[in-house]
Amino acid sequence: SKRGVRLAVAAVGLLLAINTHSTSAFVSRSTVSSSNAVRSVDTSLTALPTMIIGPMIKKMRENQARKKMPMIDERDAQGQAPGLRVGGNAWKWPPFWPYDQDFFTPNEDIQTPNPAAQMNPMAGMLAGGMPEARAPEAGSTDDAPKLDPVQYWGQEKADVKTELDEEAAEQLKRHYAFYLKDGMSVLELGAAEESYLPENMKFSRHVGVGLSGNLMKQNPSLTDSLIVDLNKVVEDEGVDSDDFRRLAAEPFDAIIMANTADFLTSPREVFKSAWNLLKPGGIMLVAFSSKKAYADKFQRAQTKMWRDYNDDQHMWVAGSFFQFSAGEGWENLLGFDISPESSKNSLGDDGPLSFFKKGKDNNIFVVQATKAAQDEAIDEENPTKSINSRMWMLPVMEDRDKKLVVPRLGRAYSRVTNPVQKQAITDHIALLPRIYEALVKMDQFAFTFEMQSQLAADLVLDPDFTGNDEQIIALKQGLGLRTPSPQFWQPVGEQTGGMDIYDKINLLAYLVPRFGSGNADQEEALVAFATGLKPTFAHIRSKCPDLPESDVQLLGTELLCSEILIPGRSTKEEYAAWLGSMTESDLKQMLANRKRFNEEANSELNQYNEERAEQQRQREELQQRYKDQIAKARKERTMAFNPTSGKFEEIKRKK
Repeated sequence: SKRGVRLAVAAVGLLLAINTHSTSAFVSRSTVSSSNAVRSVDTSLTALPTMIIGPMIKKMRENQARKKMPMIDERDAQGQAPGLRVGGNAWKWPPFWPYDQDFFTPNEDIQTPNPAAQMNPMAGMLAGGMPEARAPEAGSTDDAPKLDPVQYWGQEKADVKTELDEEAAEQLKRHYAFYLKDGMSVLELGAAEESYLPENMKFSRHVGVGLSGNLMKQNPSLTDSLIVDLNKVVEDEGVDSDDFRRLAAEPFDAIIMANTADFLTSPREVFKSAWNLLKPGGIMLVAFSSKKAYADKFQRAQTKMWRDYNDDQHMWVAGSFFQFSAGEGWENLLGFDISPESSKNSLGDDGPLSFFKKGKDNNIFVVQATKAAQDEAIDEENPTKSINSRMWMLPVMEDRDKKLVVPRLGRAYSRVTNPVQKQAITDHIALLPRIYEALVKMDQFAFTFEMQSQLAADLVLDPDFTGNDEQIIALKQGLGLRTPSPQFWQPVGEQTGGMDIYDKINLLAYLVPRFGSGNADQEEALVAFATGLKPTFAHIRSKCPDLPESDVQLLGTELLCSEILIPGRSTKEEYAAWLGSMTESDLKQMLANRKRFNEEANSELNQYNEERAEQQRQREELQQRYKDQIAKARKERTMAFNPTSGKFEEIKRKK
């Protein structure tokens, strides 16, 4: 790039300046007669001091060598195609979707500089980090016409072929040949005139999806095609096309997508749809070329991410599309560099002397994963695993939220013995997105993610919680996200201000499901609860004057929940008589029982988490022993498969 050339010239210029200074000792003072005197200096590269240029080049080469080292272990490489660069255990992700939307917008369509978009969205994901995204290019204006994908691909570029480099295309065919087999059903996203399949490979079904209708007609591999705009999506759900969704009636064995990721403006939704369209165990292969491969043809549609990042970073970003679309619903996530030998080394950051690199811009990479099997029923032996699989595709929730709420639901399910209650928990998992739509706004308050997971789990576990509109409104009012109703939430908030935050969460989780029942008696009971707080607290204070206010409010709300909030349990008169008959000892015993329940619940949750951590440790220990056995066997073996010759050959060991 021009920027790289300028940096390189500046670097060489600096060295020349140093060299010039060092030669000044050979210039006699008497020969400099005026300020206009000119020195005769050798400015060729051969004149650069070895002690300066040598170490610099050596260090640059060492850095590049480190960046080129595959992030894999021997187990990752077993049974995989050549070129594996990033193994399944190497990927590291932040706990939530880290990108600003401008990241996936063509540069020319970004209206104004967004400070958040200029920050490194995947900081720490790669060793050394990713470069900061640049601000929109000069000349872009708010009034500039936005790219219309349908018009761009369907009309303007209707007959423009990709024309992938022949060597790169051959490498991709070989990679496909390793994972795709005759008779498979295959879906191709971003299909055009060429699928880069091995010769004579025949699929039972090969459906092409994209906007290049004219080019898909020229593709002899396709058995069917659909005109679908992959950039038209329903946020957090998938591609917005009924024809596309109907493909799920017959899921595919494999999905291929070549040279399309750089044009996706909503990649997470596209990958969610892809997961839904695959059979369990099916593979998705996402191939992409160097960003310079066809920039002269389609740069207008390439996203900011693609144009700002290098190929190594593209691999990690493509991997994140899998992670943040279905999480653990994708297995065996791998990254390959299958570039031909003639390609330029484009991995790593572009250095100041990068323009000296030799080779062609015909690099090609593949990031791929397989679809994990989702449990159809809850495994009674391991309910946490099953519940986790049920949450892979839930919208709204971040991976962080799922990891916090799953253990709570798993523990609760394992404790329940009633089949009806078990089924209610199973059914209510689907309600979590509605809860988190409200909770996501609590991030800005001192309401931690752990607290959010407790509230969400408690709501899901209540058989009366259905997630109806009235309950969601009640939840928002109880959280202070909407103006509290003067008949209920305002007096409840005023009277319970001294309660411990976790006790408040328990109370909120119990109150919200009582709304929206359509039962007049329940509505009356809610009003009685709110109006009964003040006199109940006053009575407890009179009987137990030494109790702290937080305990007074905890005990009072418990008494009202057990007697008044449940329709038909007690009338106001019966409740008042029962409360009046209780002694100080009775009240304190009830409070102690309530606190002991909290302590036992927390202890059980901690024990449950410790047991799960121990099971995970044992699994990892078993995997390590297996890995060590494989390494030992490889070290001691005498024969090995040579991918070049296609034969097993004797290993020649150094003496």
